[in-house]
Amino acid sequence: MAGATRRFMAAWVGEILTPVPSPTLQDTSSCYIITPQREQPPTLPIRASRLIVTFDEHVISNNFKFGVIYQRFGQTSEEELFGNSEESPAFVEFLEFLGEKIELHNFKGFRGGLDVTHGQTGTESVYCNYRNKEVMFHVSTKLPYTEGDTQQLQRKRHIGNDIVAIVFQEENTPFVPDMIASNFLHAYVVVQVVSPCSDNVVYKVSVTARDDVPFFGPALPNPAMFKKGPEFHEFLFTKLINAEYACYKAEKFAKLEERTRSALLETLYEELHVNSQAIMGVGGEDDKLENGNAGGGGFFESFKVNRESDAQTALP
Repeated sequence: MAGATRRFMAAWVGEILTPVPSPTLQDTSSCYIITPQREQPPTLPIRASRLIVTFDEHVISNNFKFGVIYQRFGQTSEEELFGNSEESPAFVEFLEFLGEKIELHNFKGFRGGLDVTHGQTGTESVYCNYRNKEVMFHVSTKLPYTEGDTQQLQRKRHIGNDIVAIVFQEENTPFVPDMIASNFLHAYVVVQVVSPCSDNVVYKVSVTARDDVPFFGPALPNPAMFKKGPEFHEFLFTKLINAEYACYKAEKFAKLEERTRSALLETLYEELHVNSQAIMGVGGEDDKLENGNAGGGGFFESFKVNRESDAQTALP
């Protein structure tokens, strides 16, 4: 039929496209008019993409918490390490080098599990914003000290649940990871100060980790001696963060990560499946009744396909 036109309608946004002449269109009685009942915004693809990205990045975090343990000369037991209640000038100097001393009450940044309302985890701590990553330190001497408690459970409850910890020494004293009983602590960065509180402060660094923790950089120089300054600060924080990432590959954390990822993937599938059914209008009757939409809805059912009489369907 000469001069006939064909009409198209975009499914998602209801935009009517420009009519296109169709000289081959002969039988107008077979034409269908598709009339949208309501607009159906394209929320599924956008939300699906967002959910998938969230799932893929669920292990990425910009927040870290590390323990800081003060080890005095000759201390070789967990009780001795957690029993230190005073800070030497050298240790205070090192804490100031690590970050900013902050008041915990009403602190608005990353708190690392510390109490910022009732003061049950002490009154102050050490915090640093490193390359847009928030780092809270659990300092053994700043956590509450309990008289008569040889294990100092208040302190161990936080540091023992960290994954990486710094051990600060003023003199050469052996440190063995087995000194601290913890299922979570997997790596230690031991920092021993030389010539503290002077113009020539130097820090000697060594690293120890559990056997199933892979190597993590940056590698220690030889000798592993650092002058106090920005270069050592950069090295130390990079080492701490990489240590935590490496610990996630240890058997304990790898299994936990696998279970968590599987659960998240299953939840993601269920959510996208339900959303897809709802939008496409192919959900079961129970779903429709539950949503108060016994008459259906969704993408397919939001359009009526009416075959009308020849007179009504004849296109100009």
